[in-house]
Amino acid sequence: MTALDGDLGWTLGVVFRAYLKASSAAMTDIPGEHRGYQVLTAAARDEAPSQSALGERLGIDRTVLTYLLDDLERADLVARRPDPADRRTRRIVATDNGRALLRRLEDRLAQAEARVLAGLPGEDQVTLKALLRRLAAHTNALDPVEDACAVVEDIRAGS
Repeated sequence: MTALDGDLGWTLGVVFRAYLKASSAAMTDIPGEHRGYQVLTAAARDEAPSQSALGERLGIDRTVLTYLLDDLERADLVARRPDPADRRTRRIVATDNGRALLRRLEDRLAQAEARVLAGLPGEDQVTLKALLRRLAAHTNALDPVEDACAVVEDIRAGS
């Protein structure tokens, strides 16, 4: 046992680092990696009412989102379609190729999660995830973060 064994920051850091590496390896097929995955997920679930609303919801700068959407569109994963209610607005929709890739990515992420949690019996994995959800909800109430992109950006910035 080392002095770090009881340190929450060290423990969370080790697990987060393992998850980040495993999940990043799962994202090699999609432009923008995690951000591309979030955009594709929103598009596949019809949660992208417009390009601007999508950027706001995901916390992605408008210019960055435009380039990301260009890359995703070139890869035939999403398409920009005129909104029938307002032809000036572009809806972001997943293509059939995008939906197929999303299913593969979700499977890979599940495998990555399973590898990270493999040191715990199944029941403990369920308990850990439930406790983390409760802790995240409590912590988010104290210091709100609107989306996963903002969480990752905060971590990278050292906030």
